Amino acid sequence: MEYMGNEKFWNNKFENRKDSPLNPEKALIENIMYFKKGSVLDIACGDGRNTLFLLKNGFKVTGVDFSIKAIERLKIFAKRANYLVDTKLIDLSDLNALSEVGVFDNILINHYRLSKDQLNVITSHISDGGILFICGFGHKHKVDSKIRKDDLIKPDDFEDINKFFELVKYAENEDDRGFFVTYIFRKIKK
Repeated sequence: MEYMGNEKFWNNKFENRKDSPLNPEKALIENIMYFKKGSVLDIACGDGRNTLFLLKNGFKVTGVDFSIKAIERLKIFAKRANYLVDTKLIDLSDLNALSEVGVFDNILINHYRLSKDQLNVITSHISDGGILFICGFGHKHKVDSKIRKDDLIKPDDFEDINKFFELVKYAENEDDRGFFVTYIFRKIKK
């Protein structure tokens, strides 16, 4: 059974996509003004639909994903647009996967659910006043063959990071693809 977290599933999916990136996430476009100027770590970036949007808007972006096919496509799309992008092939199921990525002004996590342990690690990779932007299938989304209950973002996912971040905005929306949530956190200055 192939599901959202399966490397073979994603490599196959990206290999068979058309020769152009998908549009950036609507919630990202609508909320770009919350981002702190500077750098962005795009976690589970796929083939770069959001990375390319952020590059176009003047951010320095590092995209990480575990699909080699996705990273290869992102590099092609960035080169076509004359963008410089940093990419890293990283398996996010490894808790130490992000240990060498550095510190960023913003972190984007779109359509990927980090564990509470991974979220705790994220706090050391974002600068004071930086934005943690999380968007994806939310707790009310119907589970199916590709999106498991474990993939759904739940409000209690963020209990442990509340001492490091303040919630700036929360939004829910529903469309033909399902139920989505958007969380925008700002890292509290020490």
